[in-house]
Amino acid sequence: MSNSFFRFKQFSVEHSKCAMKVGTDGVLLGAWANGGAKILDIGTGSGLIALFMAQKNADSRIVAIDIDSDAVLQARINIENSKFKDRITVHQIALQKFYIGSYNSIVCNPPFFVNSLKNMDRKKVLARHTDSLSYRELFNGVKRLLDDTGEFSVVLPSSCRSDFDTEAVICGFFPSRICAIKTVSYKPISRYLLAYKKYPVNKIDESVECINNDDMSRSDWYKLLTDDFYLF
Repeated sequence: MSNSFFRFKQFSVEHSKCAMKVGTDGVLLGAWANGGAKILDIGTGSGLIALFMAQKNADSRIVAIDIDSDAVLQARINIENSKFKDRITVHQIALQKFYIGSYNSIVCNPPFFVNSLKNMDRKKVLARHTDSLSYRELFNGVKRLLDDTGEFSVVLPSSCRSDFDTEAVICGFFPSRICAIKTVSYKPISRYLLAYKKYPVNKIDESVECINNDDMSRSDWYKLLTDDFYLF
């Protein structure tokens, strides 16, 4: 994305200081995740998902954390320039060291590459690889901070789901919602939106959805999901 900012209906996101720019994954997670009165956004980056959650949950208080100083600065600027600034707080801190509060909803667009070549850009390594936050560390942090009835939501590449689900089981989490995402119907699943709880649910909400129709126009599902946010 060449622009240094992305404009949504109720806020704009500047992302020039962030390694990972505004993209489909963050938009999907922000629009799909369930909220609550108290929400934690882990690895907030530009603050995109925190802003989505604030718009969706009018009475919520959101805490956003990140380890990268430039990302934290960017998120604070974006939030300060939004009408949600009184409800979102940003901290520069690692999840492993964060012990403040109990949350009804935790969201994370996590570092997901485990065994892959590292990008030479240090900030992209921090944002995209699990060196600074392994799946187990992520689940352990969520277990510490999520209340007993809360939900933890993530977006992941399809290749990472098996390893992620294994860590969920080890750490005592149960899937509550699973949304498999395809770019178009004739292509394989490219990513998953996954939600977990501390206790089993009676029935897991499962679906397979497409971002685009086969002619590459936006699907009805994607338009409905993002209609409150996107300037189509």
